[in-house]
Amino acid sequence: MLERLFQLKAHGTTVRKEVIAGITTFLTMAYIIVVNPSILQGTGMDFGAVFVATCLAAVIGTLIMGLWANYPIALAPGMGLNAFFSFTVVGSMGYSWQIALGAVFISGLLFFLLSILRVREWIINSIPMSLRFGISAGIGFFLALIALKNAGIVIDHPATLVGLGDIKTAETLLFFGGFLLICALSYRQVTGSVMIGIIVVTLAAMGLGMVEYQGLISAPPSLAPTLLQLDIAGALDVAMISVIFAFLFVDLFDTSGTLIGAAQRGNLLDEDGKLPRLGRALMSDSVATMSGAALGTSTTTSYIESTAGISAGGRTGLTAVVVAALFLACLLLSPIASIIPAYATAPALLYVAVLMTSGLKLIDWDDLTEAAPAVVTALMMPLTFSIANGIALGFITYALLKAMSGRWSQLSASVSIIAVVFVLKYIFLDAA
Repeated sequence: MLERLFQLKAHGTTVRKEVIAGITTFLTMAYIIVVNPSILQGTGMDFGAVFVATCLAAVIGTLIMGLWANYPIALAPGMGLNAFFSFTVVGSMGYSWQIALGAVFISGLLFFLLSILRVREWIINSIPMSLRFGISAGIGFFLALIALKNAGIVIDHPATLVGLGDIKTAETLLFFGGFLLICALSYRQVTGSVMIGIIVVTLAAMGLGMVEYQGLISAPPSLAPTLLQLDIAGALDVAMISVIFAFLFVDLFDTSGTLIGAAQRGNLLDEDGKLPRLGRALMSDSVATMSGAALGTSTTTSYIESTAGISAGGRTGLTAVVVAALFLACLLLSPIASIIPAYATAPALLYVAVLMTSGLKLIDWDDLTEAAPAVVTALMMPLTFSIANGIALGFITYALLKAMSGRWSQLSASVSIIAVVFVLKYIFLDAA
């Protein structure tokens, strides 16, 4: 049955290799089951319900990717977009988390339609690489700011907007220790370095009496507080256009980049250098996003951590099925997840931020028409506390700079249209 489903022999793999690969991938991304609820609970969402929604969204998306697209790619609620959901859409813009979930669902539906209509390639290929790198780096800076804020290291200041908090507290020292441990373990290529860092900090806090042990295993919390609570009608507000676009845009590039990177690592591309069953893979991602929104979590996307499992030998969807089974088993671990403090998950956020900002090195710094928009994009995300604003101002800067420099041939129609839409949004919607 496994051979018929996954074509193991044709891919040069075995059940043993696929199981090991699945375990490896799971260990590298398991941190999301505690980090995602800790971020989303700031919106007023129930921690236990989000914990269950996170696990189930990962199970559903990863199973579809494994069984239908037959790729060793795992999915879960994405880092960066969960912070945008919590701190910008709900925190800064003032929308309810129900409306934010509605926006996530709509973005998933649009992603699904783009995949069916084959418009995705046109969008992906027409967006400048410098803006893509700038968006990734900006999300990294955004996560870094949130991590430092959660650890009490960056605080608000009436004169300078931000300032340095008390770095001598036990929480701050545990944060720094966790971050250094994660980086050191990652450098030594230790599988599950992020999860190990979170666990070590939590155990240290427990030993210091800062956290109370509440058990290891129990029945899963109720999903009722978030299940089908999304407000799609509320998300259709005109002012939510940029939010939906941000959810869609980041998910589109995250997924495409992950699929291509993972396929190259596992030699899964065909003789023309293209990814077979790309449509199925992208539709798996979009269905996972819609399912996740219905369950009660932010955008579900493909994880670049899947390359860890591919490096361990994973080549088929059986790897993904193993990951899904492990996420399902995690539903019993809610007591552990509920006691992990913010200063234990903050090191994971800062570590992911480091990885996401690495793309800045790929920008052509000798060409200001490419470098300047990327920098504007990256800086405006943390400084305005909004991924949507960073994307919008990056596109506007890129279009205007290319036009003013006389380099019209490098300005695609899609970038021009998107820039005009954002200009109109700032003129008419934000002024209203």
